[in-house]
Amino acid sequence: MCLVLIAWRMHPRYPLIVAANRDEFYERPTLPAHRWPGASGLVAGKDLDAGGTWMGVNAAGRFAAVTNFRELEKGPSNARSRGELVTGYLAGDVSATAYADELANRASLYRGYNLLLHDGGELYCTSNRATTLVRLPTGVHGVSNGPLDSAWPKVERGRQLLAEAIKRHGPDPDRLFELLRDRTSPADAALPDTGVGPEAERLLGTIAIDGTLAGRGYGTRSATLLFLDDRGHGKFIERSRSVDGSWRQIALPIGTI
Repeated sequence: MCLVLIAWRMHPRYPLIVAANRDEFYERPTLPAHRWPGASGLVAGKDLDAGGTWMGVNAAGRFAAVTNFRELEKGPSNARSRGELVTGYLAGDVSATAYADELANRASLYRGYNLLLHDGGELYCTSNRATTLVRLPTGVHGVSNGPLDSAWPKVERGRQLLAEAIKRHGPDPDRLFELLRDRTSPADAALPDTGVGPEAERLLGTIAIDGTLAGRGYGTRSATLLFLDDRGHGKFIERSRSVDGSWRQIALPIGTI
């Protein structure tokens, strides 16, 4: 997951509204959103290479999403998949703070990550590139491949567009998917310098991505919306890119709407 935008306690019906893009190499095998077998009732897409997921919600209304930290140092050669951080949380029933505390003991086993956790009460962000667990205050937040609510142009623009969309149109999926298709390019001077070079920074600097990275096709593979009410009920809507470049939409209820 490369951009997660959240409207937290900004709408009377849905305290949690998420609009997120997953950016990945086009060749990486992936299953679109579906209900996973098992008692937790997990709804998520699946990375077939590593077996985890980038964002999901379970039948109890618990939510998690992970983004990679963009950094040149690759970390341990035998690093564990960051996608298991999401599935591990959603398969259990411990609180978000307890999961974050437990994870702190093995955070070095993973390359850099940001992990968003919602347990039905509060919303948190934990990272192995930060020293503290952050409880998100009411408002619109964003996380990409750097710190939470960083000043990256795509994060700032995404937060602004999400706030405007919720204020003007409420939880309108079409408006929010339009936001996730935004290709506005920031000025070079505004882009972060993460060490990947100017050309890659430009490609990665927009909300929606479609191009070539390291000589391979790379871009936004899926756009996902999540609406959750205070009982943990709502809907999960995903638009995913097929191998032929076409897009398909899947909508799955969470609990009873």
